Amino acid sequence: MVTENRRYYWLQLKDDFFNSKEMKLMRKLPGGEEITIIYLKMMLASLAEQGKLYFEGLAEDLAEELSLLIDEDPEAIRLTLMFLTKKKLLTTSDNYQFNLEQVPEMVGSETASTRRSRKHRENQKALQCNTTATKGNGDIDIDIDKDIDIDIDKEQKAQSDVYDEIIKYLNDKTGSHFKPTSKSTQRLINGRLSENYSIDDFKHVIDVKTLEWKNDSKMSKYLTPDTLFNASKFEKYLNQKIPSIASSQQQDERLGF
Repeated sequence: MVTENRRYYWLQLKDDFFNSKEMKLMRKLPGGEEITIIYLKMMLASLAEQGKLYFEGLAEDLAEELSLLIDEDPEAIRLTLMFLTKKKLLTTSDNYQFNLEQVPEMVGSETASTRRSRKHRENQKALQCNTTATKGNGDIDIDIDKDIDIDIDKEQKAQSDVYDEIIKYLNDKTGSHFKPTSKSTQRLINGRLSENYSIDDFKHVIDVKTLEWKNDSKMSKYLTPDTLFNASKFEKYLNQKIPSIASSQQQDERLGF
């Protein structure tokens, strides 16, 4: 299932992207071309998270962490961040999660199954141009489209089942009411599935952080898909062990007291 759920992302720039006032100002800055490249690389790095970048505290600041990610000079990145913040192209409420405001409407993506179906469609139509088959091209198109639609329906149903299972588990554990149909939540889940994490991995993260945070008034608010499933923290959470006290409680429950 993990292979089937692999997702490919791309950035869709409008044809007037570089003609916007913000981009023209950016390119006129000292080192403007370098800053523009950095901005584009930041957008690409944030695709799987719909424009979100996270400061993990591994380096002095976000600029230094981004330099490790996109292989650009930290000082040039700082200038880029300052400009983006001033023009409200980059926002944050907690200096932990940073949002590239232009990215969400620029993201394109497709699953591995849809990608294969699209390529199959293209290959079949190319073959039709070179075939002498007696069947009409219109009929062949219809047959191919039907097969592809069936594949896509099956893939979408399987994908929906994954969202339902993970979010239902989260809601049951935390008493929340998150919706599996939320596009931002689905993108977070797709991002982790594309990195070969399993449904059981999601459940382990939910278990660990629920036990750690649910009864903490300051931390319980972070029991959300945005926090639990984000790219920068998921692996760390996954490698946490369930506290021994929780194991004892589960054992007591099995014994009936």
